[in-house]
Amino acid sequence: MAEVEEKMRKVVKFGGSSLASAEQFKKVAAIISADAERRFVIPSAPGKRFSKDTKVTDMLYACYALAEEDKDYKAALKDIKVRYEEIITGLGLMLSLDSEFKKIDDNFKNKAGKEYAASRGEYLNGIIMAHYLKFTFVDAAEAICFKENGDFDSEKTNELLSAKLAKLDNAVVPGFYGADNTGKVRTFSRGGSDITGSIVARAVKADVYENWTDVSGFMVADPRIIDNPVSIETITYKELRELSYMGASVLHEDAIFPVRREGIPINIKNTNAPDDKGTWIVESTCQKSNYIITGIAGKRGFCAINIEKDMMNSEVGFGRKVLQAFEENEISFEHMPSGIDTMTLVVHQDEFMHKEQKVVGGIHRLANPDAIDIESDLALIAVVGRGMKSQRGTSGRIFSALAHANVNVKMIDQGSSELNIIIGVRNEDFEDAIKAIYDIFVMTQL
Repeated sequence: MAEVEEKMRKVVKFGGSSLASAEQFKKVAAIISADAERRFVIPSAPGKRFSKDTKVTDMLYACYALAEEDKDYKAALKDIKVRYEEIITGLGLMLSLDSEFKKIDDNFKNKAGKEYAASRGEYLNGIIMAHYLKFTFVDAAEAICFKENGDFDSEKTNELLSAKLAKLDNAVVPGFYGADNTGKVRTFSRGGSDITGSIVARAVKADVYENWTDVSGFMVADPRIIDNPVSIETITYKELRELSYMGASVLHEDAIFPVRREGIPINIKNTNAPDDKGTWIVESTCQKSNYIITGIAGKRGFCAINIEKDMMNSEVGFGRKVLQAFEENEISFEHMPSGIDTMTLVVHQDEFMHKEQKVVGGIHRLANPDAIDIESDLALIAVVGRGMKSQRGTSGRIFSALAHANVNVKMIDQGSSELNIIIGVRNEDFEDAIKAIYDIFVMTQL
């Protein structure tokens, strides 16, 4: 007897802007019905319908804040209900969420917690999506497991979710939340529906994880800084991790880990332009980027603590002593470039500034340095690309471009993988630096 060919599985996650209204829901349903392989759907909460609109998650946070302070929150909760009723009416569904809102009301009165409140946006959207598609609704609270301390329990989740979804041809699993073993609802950080999609993709051993949003994939640089930047066709998990960490925000940075473990590719797609190729995120590839670099990303708001001590390089344990001062004050560092007699730690300024004198005192007490100097208002820019290690002179081209743009480089740090180069500049030079780097690596190649 011939073996029955197993159907391919695609997990599809849709962001808040893709599900903000009935019209957007219809676009999403058309995308799902266009491909029978799109079998498992992860919806976000409704996002903004227009620029000055409010996301439902933010409405829920505000509503719960009133409940927490024992203020009247009924009108705020009714406004949220109206948002969902508009979607239901626009889709022509015979569906009432009255009983769900009664439960939410009761739980708000009983102070169920901010995480519970925030999770209801995805939960309610999931119910609507399942009704509209005629898919099975799987409550994430019954399948996505957290530990009592709030940490995600990946292995328990994978075992439970795999068993639950193996019995289903199609399912809707709301993003962003789960529950601990006491039944208390827990959430990922904002944007966490991306993580849920990745978790589901791992659980069903998906062939592809499609992440649908309002842009056609990743751009080489931030479109708020560069007009119409070129798109990235293919990017590796490692490259994406570097860019996401430094501020590229199309995909939640933690969404990489579950699919990376299984080698599942991610395809970033545009709900409003479904025929666009988007960006493929893969473990590894022989495909060469069109440019030496894959992307540029950065953040403002850092400071550098420069520590000097003669013969530092020959003092065993000096680095550990310095880091202990930061650890004692619960401050993590971002980068640590060093020389023979100098060592620099780069930290988030807003975390450091309230504890700076405690840290300085701790370094003196533990490491006995000759001098400590603090430089504030720095921005870090990551230039990332798998093609950089095979090209000579990449750093030289960056320095040349920045010098031409009159940008002074305050710091440079290159990882041993040669995948990225981190450049420190003044906050006010941040955008000029990104434009200069983009021009030298992309515009000159067009």
